[in-house]
Amino acid sequence: MAQRLAGNASAYASIPDRLLAVATRLFAEKGYESTSVQEIVAAAGVTKGAMYHYFGAKDDLLYEIYHRLLGLQTRRLREFAGGPGTVEERLRAAAVDVLSTSFQYLDEFTVFFRSMHVLPKERRRAVRAERRRYHEEFRALVEEGQREGVFRADVPADLSVHYFFGAVHQVSTWYRPDGRLDAQEISEYYVELFLNGLRARPEAPAAAPGRPGRDDRGATSA
Repeated sequence: MAQRLAGNASAYASIPDRLLAVATRLFAEKGYESTSVQEIVAAAGVTKGAMYHYFGAKDDLLYEIYHRLLGLQTRRLREFAGGPGTVEERLRAAAVDVLSTSFQYLDEFTVFFRSMHVLPKERRRAVRAERRRYHEEFRALVEEGQREGVFRADVPADLSVHYFFGAVHQVSTWYRPDGRLDAQEISEYYVELFLNGLRARPEAPAAAPGRPGRDDRGATSA
């Protein structure tokens, strides 16, 4: 079941958390551009003045929604990267986690990728910088595996990482919680496909003497 990083909108939650929880729900249901500030404050049970005390504008809510999710994923990536296990085990754990947290906080994930284009230029630049740092730390695990000979070195690490995250960023367009596969199963399949493409291939054995070869014309000899 999808959760929200800001918790719920109950009266016991802090005002910022109530506003973020409500904004996340409304943005996911109606879209960012179709949700008014008045709807947000009314659903959160606060005044506009209270909202503007914590958030200078509606787009600050949008930025904070994704900033919290990316912050969580970055902290967890660092835990996996610096934890025990082989490089493949640590990369697997990090890759499964980024999918699992995206499914767990699907509203935040969906809202951001649907609405990032409406952020002011400086906010978009800040978000891209945060995402770039995350991708660089994730890529470092791939590069570590390449240096150790665990992962193939003939494919650039950054291309592999872009390929993986390109697939991850699309899950909100097709995933349904009541679908045939649950979020954990999808995460495991995605990561196994990713790792299968990374694993170093054993060198093909040389042809045994007497086996059919190629003649000078390039055709297979009988």
